[in-house]
Formats: sequence, C-alpha cells, structure tokens
Amino acid sequence: MRIASHSALRVPVLLAGLLLPLRQALAAGGMEGAIQRQPLNPTAIGMFVLFVAATLGVSYWASRRTRSSRDFYTAGGEITGLQNGTAIAGDFMSAASFLGIVGLMFLGGFDGLVLALGAFSAWPLMLFLLAKRVRNMGSYTFIDVVSQRLERSAIRIVVLVSSIVVVILYLIAQMVGAGKLIELLFGLPYELAVVLVSILVLAYVTFGGMLATTWVQIIKAVLLMTGVTLTAFLVLQASDYSLNSLLRNAALNHPRGEAILAAGVLFRDPVQIATILVSMVFGTLGLPHILMRLFTVPNMLEAKKSAFYASLFMGYFYLALVLVGFGAVAMLYNRPEFFGPDGQLIGGSNMAAIHLATAVGGDLLTGFMSAVTFATILAVVAGLTVSGAAAISHDLYAQVIRKGAPDIRTELRLTRLTTVCIGVIAVILGILFQDENVAFIATMPMVVAASVNFPVLFLSLFWSGLTTRGAILGALVGLFSSVALIIVGPQVWVSVLGFEQALFPYDYPALFTLPLTLGVTWVFSVSDSSARAVIDRRNYHDLLIRSEYGPDGAVKVAQH
Repeated sequence: MRIASHSALRVPVLLAGLLLPLRQALAAGGMEGAIQRQPLNPTAIGMFVLFVAATLGVSYWASRRTRSSRDFYTAGGEITGLQNGTAIAGDFMSAASFLGIVGLMFLGGFDGLVLALGAFSAWPLMLFLLAKRVRNMGSYTFIDVVSQRLERSAIRIVVLVSSIVVVILYLIAQMVGAGKLIELLFGLPYELAVVLVSILVLAYVTFGGMLATTWVQIIKAVLLMTGVTLTAFLVLQASDYSLNSLLRNAALNHPRGEAILAAGVLFRDPVQIATILVSMVFGTLGLPHILMRLFTVPNMLEAKKSAFYASLFMGYFYLALVLVGFGAVAMLYNRPEFFGPDGQLIGGSNMAAIHLATAVGGDLLTGFMSAVTFATILAVVAGLTVSGAAAISHDLYAQVIRKGAPDIRTELRLTRLTTVCIGVIAVILGILFQDENVAFIATMPMVVAASVNFPVLFLSLFWSGLTTRGAILGALVGLFSSVALIIVGPQVWVSVLGFEQALFPYDYPALFTLPLTLGVTWVFSVSDSSARAVIDRRNYHDLLIRSEYGPDGAVKVAQH
C-alpha cells in the first residue's frame, strides 16, 4: 500500500519538517488514511473524563509547589529513584511503544519486536555508563553537562538545535497518535482532537512543570502496565494458558502463516536491522527529555536507581507486549467486525491493541485501555514540552544570552511562554502529519539523537582529548548527514518525492552517521592546537572528578 500523494502545499512543509519518511515495511498498514469512526463508547468517555479531571488536579497541586525554575525543570530534585524510574518508564511507554509495537507485530509477528529490543537494550547502558556521571555533572538539562568543559555559548547553541529537532519530531508522533485515537473512539474531527490534547497538556505543564509531569507519568505507567498485564492474561486465558496454542493460532490466522514466528517478514536485510537497533539504542541515550529526568532526583545513587527501575519496568512491559502482539494476530484476523470494507483493520494496524482489548475484555477493557493510552500520550507530550521549554529558556536565554545570571522570574515566564509556543507548533505539525504512522515517525528523532546528542555527550564525559572545535564540527556533520541520508533514503526519495530509485538504501542512517560524527569529532579535536583546545583538555580533569564524586568532588579527593 502506498501513501497518497501530498498536495503542493504539503511538500515544502514536509521538507521543513526534516522530510520525515512516510512509509516503510514497518509502517505498512499503520494509521495512514481515513479513520472509520466508531459508535460512542460511554465507558471510554467516562474514563477519559475521569483521567482529565485527575491530571488537572495533579497540575493544580504541583502549581502550588512550583516557585522557581529548578522546581519547574527538575521538580526541585526531590523525586525518589523508584518514582523517577517509574516516570522514565512512563516516558518510554509512548504511543509508539504500545500502539506501534503491537501494530508491527500484528503485521509481521516476531519482526515487530525489533524496536522493543533496541529500546530495552539502551537501559543497561544508561545504568552503567551514563546515569552516575550525568547526574553528578548537570543541573537542569544534558546540555549543562556537555558545556562544563567546552566553550559554553557555541556548544550550547549547536546541541540545542539538535535537541529541539528531536523534541519536535517526537511530539509529532504523540500528537498524531492522540488525535487518531480520539477520532476513532469519539467521532470527533481529527483537528479538534489534536487541539484538545494540546490544551490539556498546556494546562498542567505550564503551571505544574516537571512535578506535575512526573506524577502524571507515574500514574499512567502503573495504569498502563496494569492494563497490558490484564490484556495479556486474558489472551493467555483464551488460549488455555498455553503459549504454544497462542502461537499456533497466530500462525493459522495470519496471511503469512508460520513465517511470522521467525525473523524476516518485515526486515529481511541484516544491515537494515542493524540500522534500526543502532538508532534505537544510542538514540535513547541521547534523548533530551529522558536525560533530563536524571536531574529530578537528589543524588547520583537515586539516579542509578532510576535507571535500574526503568530497566525493570520496561523489560516486563515489552515481555507482556509479546503476548499482546501475538494475541492481536490470533484473535483479530478471524474477526471481520474489526475490518473495514477495504479489508484493512479499522483505524490501521496501530489500533490493533485497542481492538484486541474489545475482543478479550469488551467495552470495559476497551474504555480502560483507551483512556490509559490517551494518558500515556498526554504524559509523554508533557515531558517533551518541558524538555523543549528548558532548552530555550535555560540553555539559550539563561546560559547563553544572560551568561548564567538570568532573572529568575523572567526565565520562568519565558519557560511558560515557550511551553505555549511548543504546544502551538505541536498542534500545527500534528494536523499536517495526520496521515503518518506513529511508530515510524517516533523512530526519526532517535536517528538525530544517536547522530548528534549521544556522541557529544559520550565524548564529553569519557574522552580527555575532546575540544570545542571538534565537538561543534562533529555535531554539525552528524545533524546534517543524518537529515540528508533520511531524505535520499528509499521511503522519502522514492515514496515521498517520487523518484524511481533511492540514492541511499536505508531509512535509518544512524549506523553510518554515528561513526561519521565520532570520526569527524576525533579528527578535528586531535588536530586542534588552539588556545581554546588547551583549556578544553585541561578542563577534563575537573570534569572527571566532578562526574565521579559530585559537585564537591575536588574537596573529597583532597581529603583522601
């Protein structure tokens, strides 16, 4: 199935939005195209209303405790490791993780787990490689970390641009997911649905900041894991508690038969799989809204606990999705009521999880899972919005324009104004990209994060030879090369722009752009003999001590 051609007006908009790929094997049958609206579900509506009321209550509570930029950005640094780990897991249990992965398994069985494998693999690295050092080095954002030893204004601006690109790309996926879900269930126009989502997010983010966002994410993470657990249990119950029976029924019902039980349905090229895994693993380690959460805890130990609990919860979540995904295959393909006149699943494959809830649990479970999915999207959008606002108000205004001495009230006002602006942008882009697949869109920021944010952060923390010149040139090469290779890849170059053959054979170029960024950074760092380079290399000693022992590291080292 091909994506319908865009109007002349939308083509330049797509180019301005980094020309997101609109199709690939993993996106086939996604949310693209018109949604067939369903009869109103009073249970779902009631649960939606209940959640909205609860989130607004959390926002009001948080607003009375948000009095400074530190409160807004990091919840005052008073979140525990367990709470933060749950919130981080909630951050990652997005529309792409839940709706997208189940949808991919509905299409290709085992291959749908490739994204889950990549996402989960990042967390042991976060635990053992980054959590301690990042928490000890930063204050509000990960850009604080990379600017500790480098020329602050220059590196902040470059990494800030990359972070904003990542945030906006991620926002598109979540807004599309929320809009399509509400359109499907409630019969509201998609455009109105996206506007309502944005208003809700702005209501509690603008006033409650990271504290409100954290608690909403904790609540929805618990609810989502509960819902997924219940759905997986009902799937097993319907299969006589036999995994073999479930897989056998899935193979019998899927058009590709037993092929779905092995790799090779969606992804046949090992290099293609490698590009996806590299994008997911190292992209996760460079996501600004995830790294930002390491600063919401009071110390390094709690930061490591955060990564540990996040790994634990997401490992369980993705294992449960195996049952849910194969359950969707086994129980939906033989149910014509879930398919439209065109023979496609109503709402596209990304609605497979919602339809499965109807199949095994009726309206009650459908209402619960729909409300929780909406909560999931809402919370992720909130976290992204706070991260984007912090990049503008803290990293640009406070640290670059005001040289680290901002007016606190002005910074907080700017933060809230930026939050509103990001919300407006999210609405516009969510409407423009309404026909795109959420799992596919959500992978695109991973490519940029893996090509820019991660290598700069990693080298800042672990390589004494890094210089400002090397970091800036490497980051710029990573940013432009990742975007360029996405554009000339098969799905954009062929499917979107209409050329007969792609200039680059893969859609996710991080496997190539990450080494390119590292190489360029190394070459221009080792060849840098400027006065600034001498300072950069000398600063690494202080950075190393602080990253290991915290802000008072020099005193602790002197005492020993």
